[in-house]
Amino acid sequence: MIEKKSDFLWEINREGNGLNVPVHIYANEAIMANMQRDRTLKQAMNAAKLPGIVKHMLVMPDGHEGYGFPVGGVAAFDAENGIVSPGAIGFDINCGIRLIKTNLSFSEVKPRLSDLMDNLFKDVPSGVGSKVNLGFTPSDLEKLTTEGAEYIVNKGFGFKDDVDRIEENGAMAGADTDKVSQLAKKRGVHEVGTLGAGNHFLEVQRVAEIVDERIAKAYGLEKDQVVIMLHSGSRGYGHQVCSDYLQILSDYQRKNNIKLDDPELAYAYTDTKEANDYFAAMKAAVNFAFVNRQVMTHLIRKSFEKVFGRSSDQLGMELLYDVAHNIAKLEEHDVDGKRMKLYVHRKGATRAFAPGREEVPKIYRAYGQPVIIPGSMGTSSYVLAGREEAMNETFGSSCHGSGRVMSRHQAIREIPASKTLSDMKSKDIEFRVRDRKLISEEAEWAYKNVSDVVGSIAAAGISNIVARMVPIGVAKG
Repeated sequence: MIEKKSDFLWEINREGNGLNVPVHIYANEAIMANMQRDRTLKQAMNAAKLPGIVKHMLVMPDGHEGYGFPVGGVAAFDAENGIVSPGAIGFDINCGIRLIKTNLSFSEVKPRLSDLMDNLFKDVPSGVGSKVNLGFTPSDLEKLTTEGAEYIVNKGFGFKDDVDRIEENGAMAGADTDKVSQLAKKRGVHEVGTLGAGNHFLEVQRVAEIVDERIAKAYGLEKDQVVIMLHSGSRGYGHQVCSDYLQILSDYQRKNNIKLDDPELAYAYTDTKEANDYFAAMKAAVNFAFVNRQVMTHLIRKSFEKVFGRSSDQLGMELLYDVAHNIAKLEEHDVDGKRMKLYVHRKGATRAFAPGREEVPKIYRAYGQPVIIPGSMGTSSYVLAGREEAMNETFGSSCHGSGRVMSRHQAIREIPASKTLSDMKSKDIEFRVRDRKLISEEAEWAYKNVSDVVGSIAAAGISNIVARMVPIGVAKG
């Protein structure tokens, strides 16, 4: 049933499987074997049966079982005759990642690292239900979810250049807060600027290796430089948007007598009221998440200023880039020689556009879009760059992280917290966590080897590896 097309590409043929398109899986032998231990490939096959899907269903090497649609999955649907599906985006709408640079070297930061982590842990709220009082009002929430990062930067939360270095310039046009429930708004108003829990994190990292000197220079990265990686999403606001519309679309399925292999893949046809309403609400949650990470960036910069006694501008704390990895977008791509408008759903997958695409910021356009890939707790993370092959093969998409191999419950059962703490100590990593169970849930061994994941993507020609970073300080909810 699964055909090996190359050392890093596998295919499940559509004929004989009732699929509308084949499934393409990017993985080495070991990762492929692991994917067959859960429902990852079955979920990908279910998605490949959805109406209006074009070319192929994709699974990235970090792919694993998710809610209906596999995490690490990418599917594109014809904008005229396709669908929009919340399950193919996820509950944490615009869960994403950003990388903030500094002009500090590891040797400068190391003596103050413990103090720095204490300040970051105090200044950036984290944990389940974490809230912050920064004076935001319901009116602010309406504006930031429609206007995005520029609105919050204009209120003093960031540099003007930050907006140019965020996917979509930090705001998806067409967000409509009238399509968002009051419960979502209530959950969101005090969560702007909070990290949350689970796999979300704040890491201080050292650039350990430069792989592509030319692109690294364009991105402003050099060996032993200290950078900050931030991973978070739309918090309770986005989760409630997804929950609300899963119910609405479940009702839509029943009314229209639509039968699904998996009810978690509930959808609505494009240009229906239900699809348009969800897409407008999703955009509001996307903008919330961009703003959430922007406010935390401001808080991170303030922490560095306190510890190092210089302004964040003097510390060179520019944003390298911010990418979303749970999102749907209306994009144009070539399919079988035809230019098509497509609703590209990426769930646990990162946009990785090639050099020359106008969506890539001007400062990076000649080099390809920065793709930021975090590892699991205590392991390496990577910066990649988009390639033309991604435009041809993956709708301009890449992996988004390392990908789980254990459920959270299994990790708690099988990985003692002491093992992770000992490992972090042996690597001389400063570690701060609010909920002790996360130490096991997010342990290195609960995830795939990120170097294998990134290596598979690079070997398949989807993205170039630019730099590798290692953590020196980790803060989690």
